[in-house]
Amino acid sequence: MANVAIKLAREKEALKGLGSNQNAVKYLKQDFEALKRQCLQSGTLFKDEEFPACPSVLGYRDLGPYSPKTQGIIWKRPPELVPNPQFIVGGATRTDICQGELGDCWLLAAIASLTLDQEILSRVVPKDQSFQKNYAGIFHFQFWQYGEWVDVVVDDRLPTKNGQLLFLHSEEGSEFWSALLEKAYAKLNGSYEALAGGSTVEGFEDFTGGISESYDLRKAPSDLYQIIQKALQAGSLLGCSIDITSAAETEAITSLKLVKGHAYSVTGAEEVNYRGRPEKLVRLRNPWGEVEWTGAWSDNAPQWNYIDPKQKAALDKQADDGEFWMSFSDFQRNFTRLEICNLTPDTLTSNHVHKWGMTLFNGNWRRGSTAGGCQNYPATYWTNPQFKIRLDEPDDNHTGSGSEPCCSILVGLMQKNRRRQKRMGEGLLSIGYSLYQVPKELGNQTDVHLSRDFFLTNRPVARTDTYVNLREVSNRFHLAQGEYLIVPSTFEPFKDGDFCLRVFTEKQAKAQEMGDTVAANPYEPHVAGKDIDSEFKSLFQKLSGENSEMTADELQTVLNRVVSKRRDINSDGFSINTCREMISLLDNHGTGTLDLLEFKILWMKIQKYLEIYKKVDTDFSGTIDAHEMRNALTEAGFTLNNKIQHSIALRYAGSKMTIDFDGFVACMIRLETLFKMFQMLDKDKHGVVQLSLAEWLCCTLV
Repeated sequence: MANVAIKLAREKEALKGLGSNQNAVKYLKQDFEALKRQCLQSGTLFKDEEFPACPSVLGYRDLGPYSPKTQGIIWKRPPELVPNPQFIVGGATRTDICQGELGDCWLLAAIASLTLDQEILSRVVPKDQSFQKNYAGIFHFQFWQYGEWVDVVVDDRLPTKNGQLLFLHSEEGSEFWSALLEKAYAKLNGSYEALAGGSTVEGFEDFTGGISESYDLRKAPSDLYQIIQKALQAGSLLGCSIDITSAAETEAITSLKLVKGHAYSVTGAEEVNYRGRPEKLVRLRNPWGEVEWTGAWSDNAPQWNYIDPKQKAALDKQADDGEFWMSFSDFQRNFTRLEICNLTPDTLTSNHVHKWGMTLFNGNWRRGSTAGGCQNYPATYWTNPQFKIRLDEPDDNHTGSGSEPCCSILVGLMQKNRRRQKRMGEGLLSIGYSLYQVPKELGNQTDVHLSRDFFLTNRPVARTDTYVNLREVSNRFHLAQGEYLIVPSTFEPFKDGDFCLRVFTEKQAKAQEMGDTVAANPYEPHVAGKDIDSEFKSLFQKLSGENSEMTADELQTVLNRVVSKRRDINSDGFSINTCREMISLLDNHGTGTLDLLEFKILWMKIQKYLEIYKKVDTDFSGTIDAHEMRNALTEAGFTLNNKIQHSIALRYAGSKMTIDFDGFVACMIRLETLFKMFQMLDKDKHGVVQLSLAEWLCCTLV
């Protein structure tokens, strides 16, 4: 319950601008300015208790406390390593990034690209940080995380071995901004080891809040070189790699000194006049800071002697710094994947730069409520979160077939916090999404999920190429005007995960989550005393005793006697608390008991619940699966959003995600009670109630 309250509070803060780059969320509630001020006033250097200088922050397996790789490590501050440490020397450049003993070349390639745009860099690496002026051993960095910017504080104690930094370091030995940036990113993800292995675009997106696109260089579009040039001019970040076919090939070096399974950053693209014809070149950088391509156009290669001397002087630096040029044709022949992170998803293939509209949804896949898996699992697929987008305006320069207007849309699905969960053995989930065109007759339906029947009779009009275990999958589509349903899912059902879904459109579009309405119209029997037959009256008097008032204990005995005789439903028996809540719902006299009329109404409600329960139990197991609960709730007159569906599954489903009859009735009664209570308190009928602490406790204790 506390977690739900925290999430609701954060959502309200976000509406006030919290989470923007100008007003970043303070990670772990650490306030950089306040902490620095405290250290300066006390004359002490900051020690970060949230990410202490101890073995646990290094890692959990390869860098765990008892690993040979972590023996002999000493944590030192930069002033203990060099006489005159500097935060940044002569501006941050891509040669400041050299890889250490950590397999995070993907991150280093992203940092190297970051240095190409000082405006982006200053957003991630706040200025006015120094080892001289007001030095207090504390630094901070800002990262984009799933729709919001967070400010991460670190102390400057860094892991060393034999007097040298163990991980990322600068070629300039007295410069420490990049090492501290890596530490802050490790803190954000739980440990240094959590950073091992990844895709460059993950770093790109966390440094910019942009969205990525990936190109298979074996199937690249004909204008890819122009796309690269335009991306670099727009400040987009680019990375590339050579796929491996087995683990043995990881970081294997080819005969021409290219490293397989290794992330490079693309830092330039220039066209030169070579022997009377144009030659397209690309500049790449190996984050190791060494090991460079030795083929055509490499440092000091003979090809440089046949171009304009001024161009040669400007481009051919001839330094063993990990950076090199190669021809675009060799690039396509040797590398297999190019990744571009668009700072804003401008159409790189267009001659016009224009801003896109963006909508972001945060969602969850939860076992038993919204983790439906892919279309291979039709019984549960429809329970996945659903989002609707309406495309009313076609692009200015549409690329649809013939004269049909076309709308460009870029959809990115990103799973959250999986690096932090590596320590617990959790990896990335295989994720994907599909888009369905919404028929006109369903155009205004937003209060409930589209049902299983819809997905059995409608095929996707667009989808991700395949389900893949990447942090984000994104695709660009060109669709006709109309309404579309986006269904994000994991490949297998019953996989818990959090995600954010970003939808970019060239023109403004309306988007909303389906089934985000909360309402109730439960079954209310209308019974008068004259409607109750003598047999029922006689039975009630026999069960309730002389005072003709049924207590919770008596009600429990009656109900459990009835359900124990049935073989078509499973039940562990009604608890005394459920029976008390039934009485609370229907007791109009405040006696804590039920009279004849109240008991008759309850009995009719339970009969109705039994009818719904058996209808939804399609496999006749005597129980209902948690994902079938959505249908049952609809039948019972409740319209609930995904968060409430998940809360119901947590509270009422067993370990096998099934709900017995007694649990089902308890849930129905609880919902009726809560809706009734809210309606009584919402005197102005505005959908909002205000309670004192005492009133809140009285309500929740009922």
